[in-house]
Amino acid sequence: MGITLALAAALAYGLSDFLGGLLSRRISPWTVALLAQFVGAATVSVAATTVPANLSTPDVVWGAASGIGSGMGTVFLYRGLGGGQMNVVAPLSALGAAVVPVVVGVALGERPAVLTWIGIGCALPAIWLVSRAGTEVATQAGRPGAGVRDGLLAGAGFGLLFVALGQVPEEAGLWPLAIGQTVALIVIAVGARIVTAPIRSAGPRLLAAAGAVGLCAAAATVLYQLAARSQLVSVAAVLTSLYPALTVALAAVFLSERMNRTQACGLGLAAAAVVLVALP
Repeated sequence: MGITLALAAALAYGLSDFLGGLLSRRISPWTVALLAQFVGAATVSVAATTVPANLSTPDVVWGAASGIGSGMGTVFLYRGLGGGQMNVVAPLSALGAAVVPVVVGVALGERPAVLTWIGIGCALPAIWLVSRAGTEVATQAGRPGAGVRDGLLAGAGFGLLFVALGQVPEEAGLWPLAIGQTVALIVIAVGARIVTAPIRSAGPRLLAAAGAVGLCAAAATVLYQLAARSQLVSVAAVLTSLYPALTVALAAVFLSERMNRTQACGLGLAAAAVVLVALP
C-alpha cells in the first residue's frame, strides 16, 4: 500500500508542477505559489478536522519544519519552471528530494532490502539522466543552465519536507501537515516581501487554475505522508521523487519540449526502479 500511495503522490506532484509552471509563465511565480499554497493549507486544515489526532510537541515541530522545506521548495520550483525549461528544473528538484531522505533515513537506521537498494540505485541515476538530458536540450536551445540553481534549491527544500513528514507518527493525524502547509504559506509570503516580488492580481480563470495547483499539491503531500507511515521514508521519498516523469511527459506533449535518448533512458530506469522497489 505504501508503494501505491507514494506513486500516486508522484503523479499528483507531477501534475501540480506542470500546471504551476504554466501559470508561472503568465503571472508572477510568487502569485501562483501564494494562491496555490493558500488553497492547499485550507484544504488540509479542513481534512485534519475529520481525522482523530493526538498531537505532541515533536509532531508540531516536525510539521513546522516540513512547512519551511515546502515553502522554500515551492518558491524556487515555480520560479524555475516559469523562467527555465521544465525538463531541467523538475528533475533537478526531484534529485535533491530523493537524495536527502535516503541519506537521512540510512543515518537514522533504516535498512532497505537488497532489491529495494537496487531500485533506489536505479532511481537516483534515472532522475539525474533526465535532468542532464534536459540541460543538454536547454543548451541546444540557447538557454544553458536555465533553471539549474532553482531546481537544486527546490530539491533541498523538498528533501526537508519529506524527511520531516516521515518523522510524524500516525496518531498525530493530519494536523502536523496542516501546520506545515500554513508555515509554508508564511514562508512564501515573507520571501515575497524580502525580495519585493511582484504580486499581481489574476482573473477568475487564473485563480481557479492556481487553486487546482494547490489542490494537487496538497493531495500529493497527504499521499506522501500516508506512504511514509507504511513504508521506509527512504523508499517512499525516492518513489515520490519520480514525479518529473509526468511533468516531462506533459511538457513534451503540450509544450513540444524535446525528449532525447538520454532522457528516455532515464525514464526507463525510473520504471525499472518502481518494479524493483515493489518486488520485496
